[in-house]
Amino acid sequence: MLALLLVAAVAALAVAGTSRSRGAGGPYMVRAIFDNAGFAVPGETVRIAGANVGSIASVDVDRLRRPWRAAVTLEIDNGDFTPFYANATCTIRPQSLIAERFVDCSPGTSNQPALQKVPAGQPGAGNHLLSVTRTSSPIDFDIVQDISRESIRQRFALIIDEFGTALAARGTDLNAVIHRADPALAQTDQVLQILARENRVLAQLAVDSDTVLGPLAQARQKLSDFVVQANTTGVASAARAADIARSIQLFPSFLRQLSPLMVDLGHLADQGTPLSASLKAAAAGLNQQFTNLVPFAQAATPATIALGNSAQASQPYLVATEPLARQLQSLGSAAVPTAASLNTLTASLDRTGAIEQLMALLFNGTSAANGFDSSGHYVRVQPLVGDCTGYALAPVAGCSANFGASAAAASAAPAARIARQAVSAAATKPKPKASATAMTGLLRYLIGSGQ
Repeated sequence: MLALLLVAAVAALAVAGTSRSRGAGGPYMVRAIFDNAGFAVPGETVRIAGANVGSIASVDVDRLRRPWRAAVTLEIDNGDFTPFYANATCTIRPQSLIAERFVDCSPGTSNQPALQKVPAGQPGAGNHLLSVTRTSSPIDFDIVQDISRESIRQRFALIIDEFGTALAARGTDLNAVIHRADPALAQTDQVLQILARENRVLAQLAVDSDTVLGPLAQARQKLSDFVVQANTTGVASAARAADIARSIQLFPSFLRQLSPLMVDLGHLADQGTPLSASLKAAAAGLNQQFTNLVPFAQAATPATIALGNSAQASQPYLVATEPLARQLQSLGSAAVPTAASLNTLTASLDRTGAIEQLMALLFNGTSAANGFDSSGHYVRVQPLVGDCTGYALAPVAGCSANFGASAAAASAAPAARIARQAVSAAATKPKPKASATAMTGLLRYLIGSGQ
Protein backbone atom coordinates (compact mmCIF):
# COMPACT_ATOMS: atom_id res chain seq x y z
CA MET A 1 0.00 0.00 0.00
CA LEU A 2 2.92 2.34 0.75
CA ALA A 3 4.28 1.67 -2.70
CA LEU A 4 0.92 2.52 -4.25
CA LEU A 5 0.81 5.80 -2.30
CA LEU A 6 4.27 6.69 -3.47
CA VAL A 7 3.41 5.86 -7.07
CA ALA A 8 0.26 7.96 -6.83
CA ALA A 9 2.18 10.91 -5.49
CA VAL A 10 4.77 10.60 -8.22
CA ALA A 11 2.10 10.22 -10.91
CA ALA A 12 0.26 13.30 -9.69
CA LEU A 13 3.32 15.54 -9.54
CA ALA A 14 5.59 14.20 -12.26
CA VAL A 15 5.72 15.52 -15.75
CA ALA A 16 5.95 12.86 -18.36
CA GLY A 17 9.09 12.94 -20.34
CA THR A 18 11.77 10.85 -21.71
CA SER A 19 15.35 10.72 -20.76
CA ARG A 20 17.64 12.41 -23.18
CA SER A 21 21.05 11.20 -24.09
CA ARG A 22 23.50 13.70 -25.55
CA GLY A 23 26.33 12.79 -27.82
CA ALA A 24 29.96 13.44 -27.19
CA GLY A 25 30.60 16.94 -25.95
CA GLY A 26 27.07 17.28 -24.49
CA PRO A 27 26.14 17.49 -20.80
CA TYR A 28 26.75 14.64 -18.40
CA MET A 29 23.41 12.85 -17.86
CA VAL A 30 22.64 10.97 -14.62
CA ARG A 31 19.47 8.85 -14.11
CA ALA A 32 18.96 8.95 -10.32
CA ILE A 33 16.37 6.62 -8.75
CA PHE A 34 14.47 8.04 -5.72
CA ASP A 35 11.84 6.58 -3.39
CA ASN A 36 10.03 9.91 -3.46
CA ALA A 37 10.56 12.81 -5.87
CA GLY A 38 7.63 14.92 -4.72
CA PHE A 39 7.79 18.60 -5.76
CA ALA A 40 10.92 17.96 -7.88
CA VAL A 41 10.13 19.36 -11.35
CA PRO A 42 12.20 19.85 -14.49
CA GLY A 43 14.32 22.98 -14.48
CA GLU A 44 15.14 22.91 -10.78
CA THR A 45 18.77 23.33 -9.81
CA VAL A 46 21.37 20.60 -9.27
CA ARG A 47 24.10 21.63 -6.84
CA ILE A 48 27.43 20.18 -5.74
CA ALA A 49 29.01 21.67 -2.60
CA GLY A 50 26.68 24.66 -2.96
CA ALA A 51 27.65 25.42 -6.56
CA ASN A 52 25.09 25.24 -9.37
CA VAL A 53 26.32 22.57 -11.79
CA GLY A 54 23.18 21.70 -13.77
CA SER A 55 19.43 21.17 -13.60
CA ILE A 56 16.70 18.51 -13.53
CA ALA A 57 16.08 17.44 -17.13
CA SER A 58 13.03 15.24 -16.50
CA VAL A 59 11.06 13.30 -13.88
CA ASP A 60 9.73 9.85 -14.73
CA VAL A 61 8.66 6.58 -13.16
CA ASP A 62 11.08 3.66 -13.15
CA ARG A 63 8.84 0.73 -14.12
CA LEU A 64 11.71 -1.63 -14.76
CA ARG A 65 12.02 -2.66 -11.11
CA ARG A 66 9.41 -3.39 -8.46
CA PRO A 67 8.29 -1.48 -6.52
CA TRP A 68 8.11 1.39 -8.95
CA ARG A 69 10.12 4.45 -7.99
CA ALA A 70 10.76 7.94 -9.30
CA ALA A 71 13.48 8.34 -11.93
CA VAL A 72 14.98 11.84 -12.02
CA THR A 73 17.27 12.68 -14.93
CA LEU A 74 20.03 15.16 -13.92
CA GLU A 75 21.79 17.22 -16.57
CA ILE A 76 25.28 18.24 -15.35
CA ASP A 77 26.57 21.15 -17.45
CA ASN A 78 29.81 21.82 -15.51
CA GLY A 79 32.43 19.29 -16.60
CA ASP A 80 34.63 20.10 -13.59
CA PHE A 81 32.30 17.95 -11.46
CA THR A 82 32.12 14.94 -13.75
CA PRO A 83 32.17 11.99 -13.93
CA PHE A 84 30.12 10.62 -11.04
CA TYR A 85 31.63 7.61 -9.25
CA ALA A 86 30.10 4.52 -7.61
CA ASN A 87 30.04 6.20 -4.17
CA ALA A 88 28.20 9.30 -5.45
CA THR A 89 25.08 10.42 -3.57
CA CYS A 90 22.11 12.69 -4.34
CA THR A 91 19.42 14.12 -2.04
CA ILE A 92 16.31 16.15 -2.83
CA ARG A 93 16.22 19.15 -0.49
CA PRO A 94 13.78 22.07 -0.03
CA GLN A 95 14.94 25.27 -1.69
CA SER A 96 12.40 27.70 -0.21
CA LEU A 97 9.18 27.85 1.76
CA ILE A 98 7.00 27.48 -1.32
CA ALA A 99 7.75 23.81 -1.89
CA GLU A 100 10.52 24.33 -4.45
CA ARG A 101 13.21 21.65 -4.46
CA PHE A 102 16.78 21.24 -5.65
CA VAL A 103 19.00 18.18 -5.92
CA ASP A 104 22.13 18.23 -3.75
CA CYS A 105 24.76 15.76 -5.06
CA SER A 106 28.24 14.56 -4.25
CA PRO A 107 30.10 13.10 -7.26
CA GLY A 108 32.06 10.62 -5.10
CA THR A 109 35.78 9.92 -5.05
CA SER A 110 38.10 8.96 -7.88
CA ASN A 111 39.29 5.80 -6.13
CA GLN A 112 35.92 4.26 -7.02
CA PRO A 113 34.77 3.16 -10.52
CA ALA A 114 32.66 5.55 -12.59
CA LEU A 115 28.88 5.12 -12.79
CA GLN A 116 27.73 2.55 -15.32
CA LYS A 117 25.46 3.62 -18.21
CA VAL A 118 21.91 2.35 -18.67
CA PRO A 119 22.00 -0.40 -21.33
CA ALA A 120 20.35 0.13 -24.69
CA GLY A 121 16.69 -0.92 -24.84
CA GLN A 122 15.97 0.24 -21.28
CA PRO A 123 14.40 3.54 -20.19
CA GLY A 124 17.02 6.26 -20.00
CA ALA A 125 19.48 4.35 -22.14
CA GLY A 126 22.88 6.05 -22.32
CA ASN A 127 22.47 7.90 -19.03
CA HIS A 128 24.64 7.07 -16.02
CA LEU A 129 22.58 5.12 -13.48
CA LEU A 130 22.60 6.14 -9.80
CA SER A 131 20.78 3.43 -7.81
CA VAL A 132 18.18 4.08 -5.13
CA THR A 133 20.65 2.96 -2.44
CA ARG A 134 22.72 6.09 -3.19
CA THR A 135 19.81 8.56 -3.05
CA SER A 136 17.55 9.93 -0.30
CA SER A 137 14.40 12.03 0.03
CA PRO A 138 14.20 13.51 3.53
CA ILE A 139 10.75 14.24 4.94
CA ASP A 140 10.08 17.95 5.03
CA PHE A 141 9.59 19.65 8.35
CA ASP A 142 6.22 21.09 7.36
CA ILE A 143 4.87 17.58 6.70
CA VAL A 144 5.96 16.51 10.17
CA GLN A 145 4.17 19.54 11.60
CA ASP A 146 1.00 18.72 9.67
CA ILE A 147 0.65 15.49 11.66
CA SER A 148 -0.45 17.58 14.65
CA ARG A 149 -3.50 18.83 12.73
CA GLU A 150 -6.63 16.87 13.54
CA SER A 151 -7.66 15.82 10.06
CA ILE A 152 -4.13 14.92 9.06
CA ARG A 153 -3.62 13.14 12.36
CA GLN A 154 -6.71 11.00 11.80
CA ARG A 155 -5.68 10.13 8.28
CA PHE A 156 -2.18 9.29 9.44
CA ALA A 157 -3.65 7.03 12.10
CA LEU A 158 -5.59 5.19 9.43
CA ILE A 159 -2.41 4.72 7.42
CA ILE A 160 -0.57 3.41 10.48
CA ASP A 161 -3.46 1.02 11.18
CA GLU A 162 -3.23 -0.35 7.67
CA PHE A 163 0.57 -0.72 7.81
CA GLY A 164 0.24 -3.90 9.82
CA THR A 165 -1.64 -5.56 6.98
CA ALA A 166 0.11 -3.92 4.06
CA LEU A 167 3.65 -4.45 5.36
CA ALA A 168 3.20 -7.75 7.15
CA ALA A 169 5.78 -9.46 4.92
CA ARG A 170 7.73 -6.39 3.79
CA GLY A 171 9.53 -5.28 6.89
CA THR A 172 12.86 -5.27 5.04
CA ASP A 173 11.51 -2.95 2.35
CA LEU A 174 10.05 -0.61 4.96
CA ASN A 175 13.37 -0.54 6.80
CA ALA A 176 15.19 0.33 3.56
CA VAL A 177 12.66 3.10 2.75
CA ILE A 178 12.99 4.59 6.25
CA HIS A 179 16.77 4.54 6.03
CA ARG A 180 16.74 6.23 2.64
CA ALA A 181 14.22 8.77 3.91
CA ASP A 182 16.66 9.74 6.64
CA PRO A 183 20.28 9.20 5.49
CA ALA A 184 21.48 9.78 9.04
CA LEU A 185 19.96 6.45 10.02
CA ALA A 186 21.91 4.62 7.33
CA GLN A 187 25.09 6.36 8.39
CA THR A 188 24.32 5.48 12.02
CA ASP A 189 23.96 1.83 10.98
CA GLN A 190 27.33 2.00 9.25
CA VAL A 191 28.92 3.47 12.33
CA LEU A 192 27.39 0.77 14.53
CA GLN A 193 28.55 -1.95 12.15
CA ILE A 194 32.09 -0.58 12.22
CA LEU A 195 32.00 -0.41 16.00
CA ALA A 196 30.64 -3.99 16.16
CA ARG A 197 33.51 -5.23 13.99
CA GLU A 198 35.98 -3.40 16.18
CA ASN A 199 34.51 -4.39 19.56
CA ARG A 200 37.69 -6.14 20.68
CA VAL A 201 39.76 -3.18 19.60
CA LEU A 202 37.43 -0.85 21.50
CA ALA A 203 37.67 -3.04 24.60
CA GLN A 204 41.45 -3.01 24.37
CA LEU A 205 41.28 0.74 23.77
CA ALA A 206 39.34 1.16 27.00
CA VAL A 207 41.98 -0.84 28.91
CA ASP A 208 44.88 0.97 27.27
CA SER A 209 43.25 4.37 27.73
CA ASP A 210 42.84 3.64 31.43
CA THR A 211 46.51 2.69 31.59
CA VAL A 212 47.53 5.85 29.75
CA LEU A 213 45.12 8.24 31.43
CA GLY A 214 46.08 7.06 34.94
CA PRO A 215 49.62 8.53 34.83
CA LEU A 216 48.30 11.55 32.95
CA ALA A 217 45.78 12.18 35.71
CA GLN A 218 48.58 12.02 38.27
CA ALA A 219 50.65 14.46 36.19
CA ARG A 220 47.76 16.71 35.21
CA GLN A 221 49.48 19.73 36.74
CA LYS A 222 52.56 19.13 34.57
CA LEU A 223 50.34 18.46 31.58
CA SER A 224 48.51 21.73 32.15
CA ASP A 225 51.82 23.55 32.42
CA PHE A 226 52.94 21.86 29.20
CA VAL A 227 49.86 23.20 27.42
CA VAL A 228 50.54 26.69 28.76
CA GLN A 229 54.21 26.54 27.76
CA ALA A 230 53.26 25.15 24.35
CA ASN A 231 50.92 28.11 23.87
CA THR A 232 53.72 30.50 24.82
CA THR A 233 56.08 28.73 22.44
CA GLY A 234 53.48 28.84 19.67
CA VAL A 235 53.00 32.59 20.13
CA ALA A 236 56.76 33.16 20.05
CA SER A 237 57.10 30.96 16.97
CA ALA A 238 54.30 32.84 15.23
CA ALA A 239 56.10 36.11 15.93
CA ARG A 240 59.22 34.72 14.23
CA ALA A 241 57.37 33.02 11.39
CA ALA A 242 59.39 34.86 8.72
CA ASP A 243 62.70 33.85 10.30
CA ILE A 244 61.55 30.25 10.66
CA ALA A 245 60.47 30.18 7.02
CA ARG A 246 63.88 31.60 6.01
CA SER A 247 65.60 28.92 8.10
CA ILE A 248 63.60 26.22 6.36
CA GLN A 249 64.58 27.67 2.96
CA LEU A 250 68.26 27.61 3.94
CA PHE A 251 68.04 24.12 5.44
CA PRO A 252 68.70 22.21 2.15
CA SER A 253 71.93 24.14 1.49
CA PHE A 254 72.91 23.56 5.12
CA LEU A 255 72.41 19.83 4.63
CA ARG A 256 74.56 19.89 1.49
CA GLN A 257 77.36 21.59 3.41
CA LEU A 258 76.86 19.26 6.35
CA SER A 259 77.30 16.09 4.28
CA PRO A 260 81.17 16.25 4.08
CA LEU A 261 81.33 16.92 7.81
CA MET A 262 79.15 13.90 8.52
CA VAL A 263 81.45 11.78 6.35
CA ASP A 264 84.44 12.99 8.36
CA LEU A 265 82.55 12.31 11.57
CA GLY A 266 81.89 8.79 10.31
CA HIS A 267 85.61 8.26 9.72
CA LEU A 268 86.34 9.72 13.16
CA ALA A 269 83.81 7.34 14.72
CA ASP A 270 85.42 4.39 12.96
CA GLN A 271 88.86 5.43 14.12
CA GLY A 272 87.59 6.14 17.63
CA THR A 273 86.11 2.68 18.09
CA PRO A 274 89.28 1.23 19.73
CA LEU A 275 89.42 4.25 22.03
CA SER A 276 85.79 3.70 22.99
CA ALA A 277 86.55 0.07 23.71
CA SER A 278 89.46 1.12 25.94
CA LEU A 279 87.26 3.67 27.69
CA LYS A 280 84.68 0.96 28.26
CA ALA A 281 87.34 -1.23 29.85
CA ALA A 282 88.45 1.68 32.03
CA ALA A 283 84.90 2.71 32.92
CA ALA A 284 84.85 0.64 36.11
CA GLY A 285 88.06 2.25 37.34
CA LEU A 286 86.87 5.72 36.41
CA ASN A 287 83.60 5.09 38.19
CA GLN A 288 85.50 4.05 41.33
CA GLN A 289 87.71 7.11 40.96
CA PHE A 290 84.72 9.42 40.82
CA THR A 291 83.20 7.54 43.76
CA ASN A 292 86.37 8.17 45.78
CA LEU A 293 86.35 11.79 44.63
CA VAL A 294 83.09 12.46 46.46
CA PRO A 295 84.58 12.21 50.01
CA PHE A 296 87.54 14.29 48.85
CA ALA A 297 85.22 16.96 47.51
CA GLN A 298 83.25 16.93 50.75
CA ALA A 299 86.46 17.27 52.78
CA ALA A 300 87.78 20.02 50.49
CA THR A 301 84.60 22.05 50.73
CA PRO A 302 85.51 23.85 54.01
CA ALA A 303 89.01 24.61 52.70
CA THR A 304 87.56 25.97 49.47
CA ILE A 305 85.12 28.12 51.42
CA ALA A 306 87.93 29.38 53.66
CA LEU A 307 90.06 30.12 50.58
CA GLY A 308 87.19 32.08 49.10
CA ASN A 309 86.82 34.04 52.34
CA SER A 310 90.57 34.72 52.40
CA ALA A 311 90.51 35.84 48.79
CA GLN A 312 87.59 38.11 49.55
CA ALA A 313 89.41 39.55 52.61
CA SER A 314 92.67 40.09 50.66
CA GLN A 315 90.94 41.70 47.72
CA PRO A 316 91.29 45.30 49.07
CA TYR A 317 95.01 44.80 49.72
CA LEU A 318 95.56 43.36 46.27
CA VAL A 319 93.70 46.29 44.79
CA ALA A 320 95.84 48.66 46.88
CA THR A 321 99.03 47.23 45.28
CA GLU A 322 97.88 48.30 41.85
CA PRO A 323 99.72 51.70 42.02
CA LEU A 324 102.93 49.88 43.07
CA ALA A 325 102.51 47.45 40.18
CA ARG A 326 102.15 50.35 37.78
CA GLN A 327 105.30 51.98 39.21
CA LEU A 328 107.21 48.71 38.89
CA GLN A 329 106.02 48.43 35.32
CA SER A 330 107.22 51.98 34.63
CA LEU A 331 110.56 51.22 36.35
CA GLY A 332 110.99 48.05 34.32
CA SER A 333 110.23 49.89 31.08
CA ALA A 334 112.65 52.70 31.98
CA ALA A 335 115.42 50.23 33.04
CA VAL A 336 115.41 48.41 29.71
CA PRO A 337 118.19 50.57 28.12
CA THR A 338 120.30 50.43 31.32
CA ALA A 339 119.88 46.67 31.57
CA ALA A 340 120.87 46.32 27.91
CA SER A 341 124.02 48.41 28.50
CA LEU A 342 124.84 46.45 31.67
CA ASN A 343 124.40 43.20 29.75
CA THR A 344 126.80 44.46 27.08
CA LEU A 345 129.33 45.54 29.76
CA THR A 346 129.24 42.24 31.66
CA ALA A 347 129.49 40.27 28.43
CA SER A 348 132.56 42.32 27.44
CA LEU A 349 134.15 41.86 30.89
CA ASP A 350 133.51 38.15 30.76
CA ARG A 351 134.86 37.87 27.21
CA THR A 352 138.14 39.81 27.86
CA GLY A 353 138.90 38.25 31.27
CA ALA A 354 138.71 41.58 33.09
CA ILE A 355 137.08 39.98 36.10
CA GLU A 356 139.97 37.55 36.54
CA GLN A 357 142.50 40.35 36.12
CA LEU A 358 140.72 42.47 38.70
CA MET A 359 140.68 39.56 41.13
CA ALA A 360 144.41 38.98 40.56
CA LEU A 361 145.08 42.70 41.14
CA LEU A 362 143.16 42.65 44.36
CA PHE A 363 144.92 39.50 45.50
CA ASN A 364 148.39 40.68 44.57
CA GLY A 365 147.80 44.12 45.97
CA THR A 366 146.57 42.67 49.23
CA SER A 367 149.52 40.29 49.42
CA ALA A 368 152.03 43.05 48.70
CA ALA A 369 150.52 45.34 51.31
CA ASN A 370 150.64 42.76 54.09
CA GLY A 371 153.69 42.09 56.24
CA PHE A 372 155.31 39.04 57.85
CA ASP A 373 157.26 38.74 61.05
CA SER A 374 158.07 36.10 63.63
CA SER A 375 154.43 35.93 64.70
CA GLY A 376 153.13 35.47 61.17
CA HIS A 377 151.32 37.68 58.65
CA TYR A 378 149.95 41.03 59.72
CA VAL A 379 147.93 43.77 58.06
CA ARG A 380 149.32 47.28 57.85
CA VAL A 381 146.69 49.76 58.89
CA GLN A 382 148.84 52.83 58.08
CA PRO A 383 151.53 53.36 55.50
CA LEU A 384 155.18 53.48 56.72
CA VAL A 385 157.43 55.60 54.59
CA GLY A 386 161.16 56.10 55.48
CA ASP A 387 164.73 55.28 54.53
CA CYS A 388 164.11 51.59 55.00
CA THR A 389 160.91 51.25 52.94
CA GLY A 390 162.69 50.99 49.64
CA TYR A 391 163.39 47.68 47.98
CA ALA A 392 166.96 46.46 48.39
CA LEU A 393 168.82 43.28 47.40
CA ALA A 394 171.50 43.59 50.12
CA PRO A 395 171.22 44.53 53.78
CA VAL A 396 171.19 48.25 54.44
CA ALA A 397 172.88 49.55 57.54
CA GLY A 398 170.35 50.63 60.07
CA CYS A 399 167.47 48.96 58.22
CA SER A 400 167.98 45.33 59.22
CA ALA A 401 165.20 43.44 60.98
CA ASN A 402 166.18 41.33 63.96
CA PHE A 403 164.05 38.31 65.06
CA GLY A 404 164.33 36.02 68.01
CA ALA A 405 166.70 33.08 68.36
CA SER A 406 164.31 30.70 66.80
CA ALA A 407 163.92 33.00 63.85
CA ALA A 408 167.66 33.75 63.50
CA ALA A 409 168.21 30.43 61.85
CA ALA A 410 165.78 31.47 59.17
CA SER A 411 167.28 34.96 58.73
CA ALA A 412 168.68 33.85 55.40
CA ALA A 413 165.16 34.31 54.04
CA PRO A 414 164.51 38.00 54.49
CA ALA A 415 161.06 39.44 54.42
CA ALA A 416 161.61 40.87 50.95
CA ARG A 417 162.30 37.41 49.54
CA ILE A 418 159.23 36.02 51.27
CA ALA A 419 157.15 38.78 49.73
CA ARG A 420 158.61 38.05 46.29
CA GLN A 421 157.82 34.38 46.71
CA ALA A 422 154.24 35.24 47.63
CA VAL A 423 153.96 37.46 44.58
CA SER A 424 155.50 34.76 42.36
CA ALA A 425 153.11 32.15 43.75
CA ALA A 426 150.16 34.39 43.10
CA ALA A 427 151.37 35.06 39.56
CA THR A 428 151.81 31.38 38.78
CA LYS A 429 148.43 30.39 40.31
CA PRO A 430 145.93 29.27 37.50
CA LYS A 431 143.32 31.82 36.66
CA PRO A 432 139.65 30.92 37.44
CA LYS A 433 137.34 30.29 34.50
CA ALA A 434 135.20 33.14 33.18
CA SER A 435 131.84 32.40 34.73
CA ALA A 436 129.23 33.82 36.96
CA THR A 437 131.22 32.47 39.95
CA ALA A 438 133.90 35.17 39.45
CA MET A 439 131.29 37.90 39.39
CA THR A 440 129.63 36.42 42.49
CA GLY A 441 132.99 36.30 44.31
CA LEU A 442 133.78 39.87 43.33
CA LEU A 443 130.44 41.13 44.54
CA ARG A 444 130.81 39.25 47.83
CA TYR A 445 134.30 40.65 48.21
CA LEU A 446 133.18 44.19 47.49
CA ILE A 447 129.89 44.32 49.45
CA GLY A 448 130.43 41.51 51.95
CA SER A 449 129.19 37.92 52.15
CA GLY A 450 126.25 38.80 54.31
CA GLN A 451 127.43 36.57 57.14
